[in-house]
Amino acid sequence: MAAEQDPEGRAAARPLLTDLYQATMALGYWRAGRAQDQAEFELFFRQCPFGGAFALAAGLRDCVRFLRAFRLRDADVQFLASALPPDTDPAFFEHLRALDCSGVTVRALPEGSLAFPGVPLLQVSGPLLVVQLLETPLLCLVSYASLIATNAARLRLIAGPDKRLLEMGLRRAQGPDGGLTASTYSYLGGFDASSNVLAGQLRGVPVAGTLAHSFVTSFSGSEVPPDPMLAPAAGQGSQVDLAASVEMWLERVCGHLGLGVQEPHRGERAAFVAYALAFPRGFQGLLDTYSVRRSGLPNFLAVALALQELGYQAVGVRLDSGDLLQQAREIRGVFQTAAAQFGVPWLQSVPIAVSNNIDEEELARLAQKGSEVNVIGIGTSVVTCPRQPSLGCVYKLVSVGGQPRMKLTEDPEKQTLPGSKAAFRLLGSDGSLLLDVLQLAEEPHPQAGQELRVWPRGARESRTVRPAHVEPLLRLWVQQGQQLCEPLPSLAESRAFAQQSLHRLSPAHRRLEQPALYQVALSEKLQALVDRLSARGAL
Repeated sequence: MAAEQDPEGRAAARPLLTDLYQATMALGYWRAGRAQDQAEFELFFRQCPFGGAFALAAGLRDCVRFLRAFRLRDADVQFLASALPPDTDPAFFEHLRALDCSGVTVRALPEGSLAFPGVPLLQVSGPLLVVQLLETPLLCLVSYASLIATNAARLRLIAGPDKRLLEMGLRRAQGPDGGLTASTYSYLGGFDASSNVLAGQLRGVPVAGTLAHSFVTSFSGSEVPPDPMLAPAAGQGSQVDLAASVEMWLERVCGHLGLGVQEPHRGERAAFVAYALAFPRGFQGLLDTYSVRRSGLPNFLAVALALQELGYQAVGVRLDSGDLLQQAREIRGVFQTAAAQFGVPWLQSVPIAVSNNIDEEELARLAQKGSEVNVIGIGTSVVTCPRQPSLGCVYKLVSVGGQPRMKLTEDPEKQTLPGSKAAFRLLGSDGSLLLDVLQLAEEPHPQAGQELRVWPRGARESRTVRPAHVEPLLRLWVQQGQQLCEPLPSLAESRAFAQQSLHRLSPAHRRLEQPALYQVALSEKLQALVDRLSARGAL
C-alpha cells in the first residue's frame, strides 16, 4: 500500500531490524538444503510482568503489516553480503532477494486478549529459513507493545473506570519508535488519549494537550493582544474586549477570595487571556506557575467568568507540582463557593487535571474515594515501565517437517513445549475463567460439559475439570503470507476488547500485589509427549 493511503505503513518495521545470527542461520539452512523445510515457531513469555497474574497481548497489527510488506531490497542484501563471509555463495544472496512471506501462516491471540505464561501469543509456520528470519522483528514488535499495554492496564485498574488517563511520556520514551509504540499501546491498555501527535496521525490515538509553563512565563503582562475582541459563542451579538472584561472580573474574584487585586501575576493573566482568545471553547488554566492560591486560581476564575458572559465554558485546570490530592480538594472548594457567589453552577464541576511523575502508588492515592482529581497525566511511569523494563518474550521452534522439537536445557524454566498446538480457555457456568489448556493440534477439542484431565504446569499431579464453556484462543490471521483471513480490529476496538477481557478476570487474579496465579495446563497427550522427549534427551 502507498504510504499516503496507509499512514500506519510509515511506522512499519524493516526486514533488517534483526540480529545478525538470524542471517547466519539462514545461510546455514540454505547451505544444508533445508531452506524450504516446513517449520513452526511459537512466541510466548515465561512469567507475567510486574509481579502480576496477567498480561495483555498486543502488537499483532504491527506484525501483520510487517509480514505483508516483508521483502529484502537490493541495499539490504548488499549489506548482508558485506557482513557475511566474503566467500559466501552468490546464489544465497539471490535466494534472499526472492524471499517474501508468501508461505507464512500466522495464528495469534487477538490484540487485547488476556495472555498467560507459556500460551502462544503468535504461532508462525512456513519455510524454515523465512520463519527463522522473522524471529527478532516479531519479538521486537510484540514484546514491548504487550508490556506497555499491560502496564497501562494496571494503571487503569488502579485509577478505576471514571478517571480520565492521559499518556504524556513521549519526551521520556526510549527514542521515537519507543515513543510511538508506547502511545499506541497505552491507549489499547486503557488510557483515554495521548499527547503524541504522530500517534494520532498514524494510529488514530485520540490526542490531547493544552499549554506548558513556558507559555505562561513567556508573558510579562505588558503585552497588548493584537485583537482582544471576542464574539459571543452563539455567534450573535457584539464582540467584547476580553482582556478588559477579565480585569473587571478580577476585582470581583479577588474580593471573593480575600486577595489584593495586585497579587495575581499579570504575566500569567496575560497568558491565560491569550490562550482563551485562541481557544475560547477549550480554555484550560495551568495554575501552578507562580502560586496556585494567590495567582493561578484568581487569574483562571477571572478569565473563565469573562468567557462565561459570552457563552463559553472553561474545560478545566491543571496542576503539575506540590501535593496534588490536597490542592485538588482546596481548588474544588474554591470552585464551589465561586459557583454560588457568581451564579455559575457549572463552575463547581470544572475538571481538575494533575501531572508530575505519577507512579502506581501516587495514582492509587489520587484515585482514592473522595479525590477531586478528574484527569491524570502520566509519562515516565507508563512509557518506561520502571517496575519491569522487558516482558521477556521468546520465539521457539516447536516442529520441523511435522515432527515435534523440544529444547531441554539445564534450566527447567527454559524448557519448551514440543509440537504444533492449540490453546483453549475453559470457563465456569458463571463465565469465570478456570484455566487455559494447551494440547496438540491433532487432538479433539475440549467440549463444554465434558470432563477433561489436564496437567497444570509446575504441578506434580493432574487434575480433572469440567468446563461449562470452552473458548479457542488462537485465531488464523494470515495464510500464505499475503492473505488476511479476517479484518484486523481497529485500535479502538482492540482497546474495548482489552477492557472486556480484564473485567472477566477474578478479583484475585486482577489484584496487582500478590495476586493468585492463573493456571495454564497441558493435555494428557501433550504432557506424555513432553515426558517422552525429556526422557529421550536425558539418555
